Amino acid sequence: MPDLEASRRRFARRQWARRWTTWRGLVVLGLVAAVMAVAGWVVLASPVLDVRGVEVTGTTFLRPAEVRRAAAVPQGGPLARADLDAVRSRVERLPAVAEVQVSRAWPHEVRIEVTERTAVAVVEDGKSLHGLDADGIVFRAFKARPRALPLIRMAADAPADARVEAARVVGILPENVAKRVAFADVHTRDAISLELRDGRIVVWGSADQAAEKARVLASLLKAVRDARAYDVSVPGQPTTTG
Repeated sequence: MPDLEASRRRFARRQWARRWTTWRGLVVLGLVAAVMAVAGWVVLASPVLDVRGVEVTGTTFLRPAEVRRAAAVPQGGPLARADLDAVRSRVERLPAVAEVQVSRAWPHEVRIEVTERTAVAVVEDGKSLHGLDADGIVFRAFKARPRALPLIRMAADAPADARVEAARVVGILPENVAKRVAFADVHTRDAISLELRDGRIVVWGSADQAAEKARVLASLLKAVRDARAYDVSVPGQPTTTG
């Protein structure tokens, strides 16, 4: 009998251990679920992690306040629910913005990282001066012409899209060559020329083969210093005029 009673007690303990293991797993799962539910509410619905500000970085001539107005980030809602794609799309509409990255800066801010366009030349519109980038996009105004940037001069009958070709030409030039260019004269899309600051002329032609023409011109300026004109319109057969 004692052995039988001991066996019953061992069996009961094993049964209890199995039940406790099962219940313990359920209790742990319940606690995890509760914690996740609370965390989800805190992140997605409560005011604990709401939007309270917008951080703007990367601007130089653009004002951060201007970017914030364009971003139009709703204040007060949960940061996790902020529509970053919509914010990015609105900021990208600013002409001066080349690229933009939008992210969440926990616990309370939306971060907007702006890459601005870089002016490669200036165009004159009446009495106004505007900068444009290498894609020909006009994106900012200048009070005075920056000395380091060439002025694009359009012939009266030149098509408007020829300005884009001129911007491509100026934008592809090596820095040490670009800073020597005073004017980019545009007659047609296929008839672009450059006037250097010392008065020498570069016959460029069209914007085709621009990278190769830029390399040839850089070499000619070093090799033939006393020429009055350089013709790189056919980069495989450049010519100079003494």
